[in-house]
Amino acid sequence: MRFKRSDKVQELLLQEISALIQRGLKDPRIGFTTVTTVELSSNLKHAKVYISVMGTECEQQNTIAGLTNASGFIRGSLGKNLNLRYIPMLEFVLDETAKRVAKINKIINELHSQ
Repeated sequence: MRFKRSDKVQELLLQEISALIQRGLKDPRIGFTTVTTVELSSNLKHAKVYISVMGTECEQQNTIAGLTNASGFIRGSLGKNLNLRYIPMLEFVLDETAKRVAKINKIINELHSQ
């Protein structure tokens, strides 16, 4: 069962990580990135951060690598900005939802045109 606190912390993490990526990270590997979702464990100590990246497959992998390397900096900034007992360990995952939606739309359009 999910509690309201974990939902609130997920939203806070999503907003803060998005803001940090937009203005705080200077890594050249990080491309045009959007944080789509944050999944928090039940004990609030681990978070999967789903990232959508515009670009080629290589650029997407470079962005994930850059964010993984910057996770310590991001956690430190979250510790300063958020009033939480534990700052969760961050795992950055590439969000494939947009690619799946495009594939499904293509199949539907092909069926519709026949």
